[in-house]
Amino acid sequence: MSNKLKPRKYFLAPGENDSWMATKQNKVLQSLEDKVRELAINTEKMKLAEYVDLLDKPYKLMYINLISGIARGFGIAIGFAILGAILVLILQRLVSLNLPLIGDFIADLVKIVQLQLGKQ
Repeated sequence: MSNKLKPRKYFLAPGENDSWMATKQNKVLQSLEDKVRELAINTEKMKLAEYVDLLDKPYKLMYINLISGIARGFGIAIGFAILGAILVLILQRLVSLNLPLIGDFIADLVKIVQLQLGKQ
C-alpha cells in the first residue's frame, strides 16, 4: 500500500506548470466566481439585507404588520359587502321568477336580510 498522496484533479501543486491543468483550474475558478456573483445578485433581488435590518427593529416590524392587517381587514369587509349585495340582487331576481319552492325560500331570506338592514 502506497502512502503517497494523490495529486488533486483541479489544483496545481506549488511549482507545477502544466498548461492543461492551469486551464482546468482557471475554468473551475471562473465557474466558482460566476456562482458567487449569481448568489450575490439573487440575494439583492430577495432584499435579504432589508429583511435582516427589519428584524433588528421590532417596533417597526410591528407597525408594518399593524398597517397591513388593517388594510387587509378593510379589503375583506369591502369585498364581503360587495359580494353580499350582489347575492341579494340575484336572490331578488330569482324571487321575481316565481319559482314555487325556491321562490318562497328566497323570499323569506330576502325579507330577513332587508329587516336586518332596516334595523341598522
